[in-house]
Amino acid sequence: MKNVIDVRPIEPREKHVRIFDMFYSLESGEKMEIINDHDPRPLHYQMLAENEGQFEWKYLEDGPEIWRVEITRK
Repeated sequence: MKNVIDVRPIEPREKHVRIFDMFYSLESGEKMEIINDHDPRPLHYQMLAENEGQFEWKYLEDGPEIWRVEITRK
């Protein structure tokens, strides 16, 4: 998958900005993957609040050390 973002080395205040930039660059049906060192549940809640019905969220790996989430833009 070409749209992969590993947010572990990114400063916390920049993580959601970078993720949303990538999400908004996707065409309908395209996917992106996020790699993180904790459950990105706050990001999921933010996406639901700002983009409800515009994406699908799927855990590919669910911890305890690595979380990988696939987001598909509808």
